[in-house]
Amino acid sequence: MTGMAEPLSAEGAQLLAAGRAFDAVEVLRRAVASGEQAAPDLLVQAYLDSGSWHAAAEWLAPLVAQGQVRFAGRLGVAYVEIGDDERAEGALRLAVESGELPAANDLAILLRDTGRLREAVLVLGRAADAGDGQAPSNLVSLHAEAGELHLAVAAAERYADESRPDSMVALADVRALQGRHEEAEQLYQWAGRRDAVQAHTAYGQFLLVQGDPGGAEREFREAQRHNEPGWAYTLAMFLIEDGRPVEAREYLVIAVGWGNRAAVAALAELDGEDPTDD
Repeated sequence: MTGMAEPLSAEGAQLLAAGRAFDAVEVLRRAVASGEQAAPDLLVQAYLDSGSWHAAAEWLAPLVAQGQVRFAGRLGVAYVEIGDDERAEGALRLAVESGELPAANDLAILLRDTGRLREAVLVLGRAADAGDGQAPSNLVSLHAEAGELHLAVAAAERYADESRPDSMVALADVRALQGRHEEAEQLYQWAGRRDAVQAHTAYGQFLLVQGDPGGAEREFREAQRHNEPGWAYTLAMFLIEDGRPVEAREYLVIAVGWGNRAAVAALAELDGEDPTDD
């Protein structure tokens, strides 16, 4: 734990916790230069949280090349955001091969986006079998996106495990797709009570499809309270669709600060700008 012996790292960590990643970067650069042991990981987080993808890649690539493979997954994420798919795949594969299971999810998304869906499914299947918490949900999503409901159902049922609440969100998703709405709702609520990573976001989307925007907003606000991944963009887009662009803008700004490229385009459109105009 970062303590008083590493004051710059402690300050950087506080800035990150407050959502001030840009401010944290300079503090943590000084912490690294001062030799504080907690600083490197915190600086990586600051770069990624602020969407400073090029800076993250420049910082991480030499470290990974020197054998610090614990940074390989985050290097891969930076390369993905930069658009360097070849280097991203190499870094993510290194991370997975080195035992960093969560990197399999990022690798699978990259494989899907580059037209290798079957390979993505294999990667996620291995990660799910090895116990990664997010892989079952992503595997179900891949099958559903491909229109393979029977495979999505089979995957969700195979990996459903109450000791892994995230897997129950995946099961809820397929029950919704099957039209088993009451069962889906019960599963979403169960997962939300057990702090599954995307439970409130997924439940909100379900309620929106069911024609309950009030309930959806409640769940998106809960996603914010639980700091679920991507909550700011999800809430912003809901507010825009609900005819509340002024409220939406502040959340788009947050999402832009986190490096969400879709949020950049949405904010530009909201402000009457052409997102393709450099």
